[in-house]
Amino acid sequence: MQIILLTHEREVMRPSNTGQLVLTAVSDVGVSAKRLIWRRAEPDKTLLSMLGGGSTGLVYPDTEVAGAAYSTLDIEACQRFILLDATWQEARKMYNRSPYLHAVGRVSLNSARGSRYRLRRNQKKEGLCTAECVVEILRNKDRHELADRLEEQFVHFNENGG
Repeated sequence: MQIILLTHEREVMRPSNTGQLVLTAVSDVGVSAKRLIWRRAEPDKTLLSMLGGGSTGLVYPDTEVAGAAYSTLDIEACQRFILLDATWQEARKMYNRSPYLHAVGRVSLNSARGSRYRLRRNQKKEGLCTAECVVEILRNKDRHELADRLEEQFVHFNENGG
């Protein structure tokens, strides 16, 4: 299983970025995490080559795309997950300005609880941060020990201001 963080360039230096937690906590047998920097005019060639496979899914909320047609993927069938690692406002712009992402099947995460992320203002109550999304993916893929490790690091990060 592979986690791809398509990260906005401004996000890399933010102390409140939970993507870095994912990169350090998730490397394990059978699971890898990788960061690719999103560039509007220059899509990453590695990412483009990954998009053709049916086992690649984009983790992005249905509520963010008005009137767009897309397919959904069952999380169990998905082996590669792409997450837009940015603020909600930046992620929306990244998606809208990246037509190559529009055809990627969507993976929906049905978390029983809302986001616990508190380090940024103007966050969507129902929107999970990057680390919370990866915890949900890992739990759904029966990687509970790895999910617990990441969640523990996230809670510490969140409580201590980054």
